[in-house]
Amino acid sequence: MISKKMENMVANSSAIRAMFEEGNRLAKIYGPENVFDSSLANPKLPAPASVKKAIIGLLDEEDPVVLHGYTNSNAGYEDVRQAVAESLNSRFGTAFAAKNITMTVGAAGGLNVILKALMNPGDEVIVFAPYFGEYRSYVSNYDGVIVEISPNTADFQPKLDEFEAKITPKTRAVIVNTPNNPTGVVYSEDTIKKMAAVMDKKQKEFGTDIYLISDEPYRELAYDGVEVPYLTKYYNNTVVGYSYSKSLSLPGERIGYLVIPDEAADSENLISAANVATRILGFVNAPTLQQKVVKACLNEKTDISFYDRNRETLYNGLRELGFECIKPEGAFYLFVKSPVADEKAFCAEAKKYNILVVPGSSFGCPGYVRIAYCVSYETIVNSLPKFAELAREYK
Repeated sequence: MISKKMENMVANSSAIRAMFEEGNRLAKIYGPENVFDSSLANPKLPAPASVKKAIIGLLDEEDPVVLHGYTNSNAGYEDVRQAVAESLNSRFGTAFAAKNITMTVGAAGGLNVILKALMNPGDEVIVFAPYFGEYRSYVSNYDGVIVEISPNTADFQPKLDEFEAKITPKTRAVIVNTPNNPTGVVYSEDTIKKMAAVMDKKQKEFGTDIYLISDEPYRELAYDGVEVPYLTKYYNNTVVGYSYSKSLSLPGERIGYLVIPDEAADSENLISAANVATRILGFVNAPTLQQKVVKACLNEKTDISFYDRNRETLYNGLRELGFECIKPEGAFYLFVKSPVADEKAFCAEAKKYNILVVPGSSFGCPGYVRIAYCVSYETIVNSLPKFAELAREYK
């Protein structure tokens, strides 16, 4: 028998991954061009040419024993961490050094590392619905308790009054994800400032340290000149988790980093704990080749126009068909209101047209569905007639 904890996790396995597997099944039956799979955030935008060039150059020029070996520190190559720190300092006016950076196995690996480093059984972690559903499993993994803030469906900015009311002496961390998965909303600077003020107030009231964990795989994907606030500037006890999965289209390479600033409470011990957690969770260190690759590509820019064209086409097309949704400011998701209260029934109906979308209840926000538009432009265009057929059922 598997463990009781894993029994629960298997029973509640990711709806996103299940829908993606269903897409593969349907593609074998109808052909991939006739299946409109908007379930998984697997970018169809190729990695920049400089990534391929960097990989080839490293394989040709570097000592293979070193390149494919363990790093001296579980935190990663020091030169890579220093380069990441200097890039952040240049962009955001911060003052990080190599010691503040821990290279991680993507953002998911980074979140697990910092939660492992911070949490005791029974500690609470606050999340703002809608939120990435895997946070539930990550927190449960360390015997923590997820505390949800209900969704503000007017504009999907966090409900700060409810947030303040739900902070307790057991609150260990707060996870924010902006640009947000699944809404594409960017939390405003005003929201972040007010959130930080609430957390500072509660730390003093309870005499505890509450960490703000900023999950940032979509930082580079922001549209129409929208600025994404860098959270360490607003709250001392901030830890940033970043991934190159979306910014360099490298989701399968599993490379990212954590930023643990000196200003964070007990930062030296927290940095040491993160490095040990990286090892004992089984990562040992982030992939060595990919660490060197991202160092060579730190100044690369995401081709935001690829996603922006998809965003505009899908948003305008669905609005014309009568669907309700807010226009995303970042990431590559559209969060659409289901025309019926049971959005899972709507997802099942959409599947009849080979349209695969994810129910909002997976993100703590029933009554909505998530559409990932990181697919090809042709998939977006060809899906709209099928969405029109689907819309006619509900009109």
